[in-house]
Amino acid sequence: MDVSLDLLFNAVISGLLLGGFYAAVSLGVAISFGLLDIVNIAHPAFILLGSYVAFTANTVLGIDPILACLIAMPAFYLLGMLAYQVYYIAFERRDDQSLRGLSFFFGLLFITEVTLVLIFGVDYRLVQAAYIGPSLKLGIVELPLRLLVPFLVSMVMVVTLQLFLSRTFVGRAVQAVAQDQGALRLMAANPVKIKRIAFGISIATASLAGAFLIIIQPVEPSIGRDYIGRVFAICVLGGLGSFPGMVIAAMTLGIAESLTATFFGPSWAPAVSFGVLLLTLAVRPSGILGR
Repeated sequence: MDVSLDLLFNAVISGLLLGGFYAAVSLGVAISFGLLDIVNIAHPAFILLGSYVAFTANTVLGIDPILACLIAMPAFYLLGMLAYQVYYIAFERRDDQSLRGLSFFFGLLFITEVTLVLIFGVDYRLVQAAYIGPSLKLGIVELPLRLLVPFLVSMVMVVTLQLFLSRTFVGRAVQAVAQDQGALRLMAANPVKIKRIAFGISIATASLAGAFLIIIQPVEPSIGRDYIGRVFAICVLGGLGSFPGMVIAAMTLGIAESLTATFFGPSWAPAVSFGVLLLTLAVRPSGILGR
């Protein structure tokens, strides 16, 4: 096969930018699943909710989709805290968070999807912004701004959260809450309150991820299902609880999917990305940077 060098470079760069988007999509799951041991399979539904917030604000008010979701982040944070409180009262407090707890998130996923269908229908929706369409050319490399802008904002969000977790008392408590709640209580921290804050943060990240999603591609209410397996795969591949590992895993899958789609067709991309996951876990079961 005669592979053009510039095509290869552009495929790799596009994969890295796509990986930045995958990191934003997976960040909330890295918190809820990786740090709190809560299998929130409804997370893509909250991302779709963010997409439709961006769509509504952009269409009705003419607000930039990323700015709209930044403004909406506090509301998503409160929504996440409420969702965790219901989950805690109904399941976790009774030590019944396995199958029944999982059904709770299945229910949230279904209710959110049906609600979006009733309000917006099943047609694909998109947004308008100055950076959707143009590209930045650097030699033979072409950077689509609709991927570059989400990539940059995503990396800022990941670094900010990593600093929050490593340098603040609440952040260190979030990292400790799934490991030793007794020790956490000795430090005058309420594990339920810490989990509520962490889950709120995980859902708040879904707002920005939703803006990125509708910038990159048109959305319809059921598209979130395509990301359920992918976000958990990225978290497991990176190593549970490791943000740097999650970013590396997201970039790896992004490059694998981009190269596969470029040279073999987009239908092969999901199979190859999950093949990378299985191969990595066969060699390193704890993930790339897992403990």
